[in-house]
Amino acid sequence: MNAARVDEHDAVEDFTTQGKSQLTPEDWIAAAAELLVDKSIDSVRIDVLARGMKVTRGSFYWHFKDRNDLLERLLKRWRSEATAQVIHRFEKSGARPHDLIRELVSLPFRGRAALHSASIELGIRAWARRDAMARQVVDDVDAQRLSYIAQCFSALGFGISDARHRAFMLYGYMLTESLLGAHGTERQQLERREFTERVVMDRRPWNEASR
Repeated sequence: MNAARVDEHDAVEDFTTQGKSQLTPEDWIAAAAELLVDKSIDSVRIDVLARGMKVTRGSFYWHFKDRNDLLERLLKRWRSEATAQVIHRFEKSGARPHDLIRELVSLPFRGRAALHSASIELGIRAWARRDAMARQVVDDVDAQRLSYIAQCFSALGFGISDARHRAFMLYGYMLTESLLGAHGTERQQLERREFTERVVMDRRPWNEASR
């Protein structure tokens, strides 16, 4: 069911030049993301956004066909900023696979930016439980992230199956840390990071490592 994509206020009105030169598509997308975080996808409506930005609804249509167009671009931006750009930055750094794993373990603790990104992701994942379009994007993002992490483990010499299991374990840890919002003291967070890194990098057979 895609009820979140239906907007009774989608009719084009007040198609004026007001706001055209002042607001960009990114301004609207950023405002939509904030509404998603503060309330829910149901609150991401053209009339609500326009009131919050103090412009007419007509200015919205200089940049978007309708509400669905805005939602699609919101998902596209999230996928790019939260996954594609991060992977590109890691690949461009030329870091060793082991260092990349360490970077991934610490990624949820990158200050306010990490907390804000996690808030947006939480809102999108809640939206995806109700909407097929959002669900497809989330599934694609999860698959892309897991594939990249598994490649990092494969580069360290782990077999394909082993690399995938470790990638899933590390990814689950990253999501949990992100969505819990830096739970615990700084020392506890550091201990969890170090413990997780030791576990996913342990080369002993699982039955031996558990003794």
